[in-house]
Amino acid sequence: MKIWLDGALVDEAEAKLSVFDHGTLYGDGIFEGIRFYNKRVFRLDDHLVRLFDSARYLMLSLPWSYDEISKAVCETVVASGLNDGYIRLVATRGVGNLGLSPVNCKASSVYVIADKIALYKPEVIKKGLDLITSSVRRNRPDMLCPQVKSLNYLNNILAKMEAVRCGAAEALMLNEAGNVAECTGDNIFIVKNGIVYTPPVTDGALDGITRRVVLEICKELGIPAVERTINRYTMTVADECFLTGTAAECVPVTKLDGYIIGGGEMGPVTEQILDRYKFLTTTTGTPVEG
Repeated sequence: MKIWLDGALVDEAEAKLSVFDHGTLYGDGIFEGIRFYNKRVFRLDDHLVRLFDSARYLMLSLPWSYDEISKAVCETVVASGLNDGYIRLVATRGVGNLGLSPVNCKASSVYVIADKIALYKPEVIKKGLDLITSSVRRNRPDMLCPQVKSLNYLNNILAKMEAVRCGAAEALMLNEAGNVAECTGDNIFIVKNGIVYTPPVTDGALDGITRRVVLEICKELGIPAVERTINRYTMTVADECFLTGTAAECVPVTKLDGYIIGGGEMGPVTEQILDRYKFLTTTTGTPVEG
């Protein structure tokens, strides 16, 4: 496997960062998870804009331009030899000392990985996911802005570990007010009386790229879609529920904490959105060659 690291494609064994990199020492960095289908990178520009916005918020100076990183992503996909897969684009603060201050980090580091990914088996997606509500609360937006896709994922990892211990596929995360924020790596949607609802980013949800695509699909298909605060009661009485994320794509949820959601199977609105999403991923995107 070839990894793009700071300007060059190198073998996986040679793709190394210093132990003094503040991305490793303190989680000081940002990333994007991106999909490619049929050698087309899906929503590449949206991901790069979010990456550069996150870098600006963290005062992280990237040594490569927007166009250079875009080209690096495409080169890495070509080098992978894959038609479909997942890209991990990471920018770290770079090498510094053991002190917390980033002023000692002279240059940030950027790397790109392109590989296969499969979070859920087809039979799991068809059946729908089983969720639990995690006891781990989502970070407050005024403490760590959820719109920044940082390397600090310990909050989400603890919730994911709780789901695994309980035998569930995913964990629902609530905010400090007890309202729904998101899942450990995905945004969440419900359907009630034909209307699609999702928590606003002000409730602790990431402004997910797939989330944006789903809202666009709803507008295109004439499905009413609203950003609104959601609590566990709203979840348990929903007609349908589904998760969205670059890696997970669009996955139905049929159970939460033992409650059967809807009819216990993928609902018609979810299916309609998922079909349109699949069409867009396989017919649009930035070509990696030519």
